[in-house]
Amino acid sequence: MEGFSVTISEAACLGVSLALSGFSFYLYKKSRTTIDKLNNAPRLTIDKKLKDILKVTPGACLRYVVIEGGVKPAGKPLISWYNKENVGVLRRFMVKEHRLLWNGFLRTWTDNERLLHENIEAVPFLLVGLDNTEIRVLSPLQAAGLDMEVTYEKFHQISHSLGDLMGQYFTGEKPKGQLEIEEMLKVGTNLTGVGELNLDTDGTLSLRPPSNGSQYFLTPADFDTLQGENEDIAFWWKVLAITSALAGAAIIFWAGLRYYRHLKALREQEWERREFNRLQNNVPDQDNLQDVAMCVICLSQPRNCVLLDCGHVCCCHTCYQALPQQYCPICRQRIVRVLPLYQV
Repeated sequence: MEGFSVTISEAACLGVSLALSGFSFYLYKKSRTTIDKLNNAPRLTIDKKLKDILKVTPGACLRYVVIEGGVKPAGKPLISWYNKENVGVLRRFMVKEHRLLWNGFLRTWTDNERLLHENIEAVPFLLVGLDNTEIRVLSPLQAAGLDMEVTYEKFHQISHSLGDLMGQYFTGEKPKGQLEIEEMLKVGTNLTGVGELNLDTDGTLSLRPPSNGSQYFLTPADFDTLQGENEDIAFWWKVLAITSALAGAAIIFWAGLRYYRHLKALREQEWERREFNRLQNNVPDQDNLQDVAMCVICLSQPRNCVLLDCGHVCCCHTCYQALPQQYCPICRQRIVRVLPLYQV
């Protein structure tokens, strides 16, 4: 590809689009695998029949099941720091800083949030069925979808002095305040659990992260909602993968179109070179040049090319090739193409 090269921006955009497409496709396939496993997972009711089912199951284990039950602490529950009536088994306390950051590209202030502090507490808890059958929940913090109820939220606004306000324009940062949030998984909350169900040697039932690497779920939503959320996630990963692939294809098409135009220009230049060489070989002797219009640049060769689009015939092909810029020497209009002038 003599004289042709892919630009840095084209190569960078192509690399990013292909990488994003591959990454999105990987996450889409992973999401589809999770959805397929959810669709194939048996939905079991928490009752006394569970132990009988597990006793006749090899290894006393069901690799991937769906169960629903109410939250019950296995021992002493956690109590909210701000409302003693809120009792739960998981508590998360966070402090977030809200601020404005100067965006030099957009030339405006944009909202920004960062986590300053996070504390998570947990106590062992169970999922209880209608007949009071209990299933111990293991490693709940490893589960996806565990949304907890906000039990406390307060924003502490920061007051600024005049010096602080002036300094903010130099640092590009305007602190707005701090937000304190307490979230709890409260006792009595109905949870949908998807994971590995085991019958332990002491006769207790336990739900834990699947040993085969499948996604572990604990969510207050019902199973149909959980399926719908995962379908949406897979759909958007698919859209992103297709969009990124189309963007990469568009970049390849654009580079190919440029290469085609480059080859076309090379062919035209080669044709021009051959034509002008043929004309140069047919130049009349010096004694017969007195009636021929001479090149306005070198004044020694006959005018043998037509400059387009202006149409001026003012120079020879050798001088045309030596022009520092592709502008007509007469009218300074840009030269689009050049044609040989055949003199009879």
